Amino acid sequence: MQDRLFAQQDLVYREFSAKLMPTVEVSKVIGVRIPVLRKMAKDLYGTDEAAAFLGRLPHTYFEENNLHAFLLARIPDFDACVAAVDAFLPYVDNWATCDSLRPGCFKQNHKALLPWIQKWMASSKPYTVRFGIEMLMVYYLDDHFTPDYLSWVAGVQSEAYYVNMMIAWYFATALSKQWAAVVPYLEGKSLPVWVHNKTIQKAVESYRITAEQKAYLRTLRR
Repeated sequence: MQDRLFAQQDLVYREFSAKLMPTVEVSKVIGVRIPVLRKMAKDLYGTDEAAAFLGRLPHTYFEENNLHAFLLARIPDFDACVAAVDAFLPYVDNWATCDSLRPGCFKQNHKALLPWIQKWMASSKPYTVRFGIEMLMVYYLDDHFTPDYLSWVAGVQSEAYYVNMMIAWYFATALSKQWAAVVPYLEGKSLPVWVHNKTIQKAVESYRITAEQKAYLRTLRR
């Protein structure tokens, strides 16, 4: 698989993408563009080569992890997919791979996914926690929302930058969809100061927040 990836290497893109991922050593970045990786996953999925690749963890290169994520996203059976995701998450070491992991079958299995989300959010691995919060943000802020999920995220305590950034992203997104349930968390100063202010910053930058709401959020800065 590494030979396939190096055959698609773009050295200019390598330098660009490596700068975006301070947690990944430059030597671990090949330089393969995301559309190329997605096409590779589409072409390889279901083959013996893909199955063997998914069984080899940990990987060496950033692109191997991204390809792994894109292959997992294509697994249609929920039980098989979520088990494979759970096995892979401890090896995720950067925000880009974490945020690229978006299994299609999760969308139709909201009830079954929730216990896994709770497990991931309780992990000691920062990118596993980030992934759990992201799943709540992606799939549970609309028709499947309940206020309890806000308390789950607010209860996450971490010193990890990429976890706290995701918490802020979650609450900023939640403000645009569930304003009445979310704004008390800011009014009551329920979040750590950095997360509180970053939530407001991201919400104020969002086109989905009204001008009146943005004006009020600015008064809540700490």
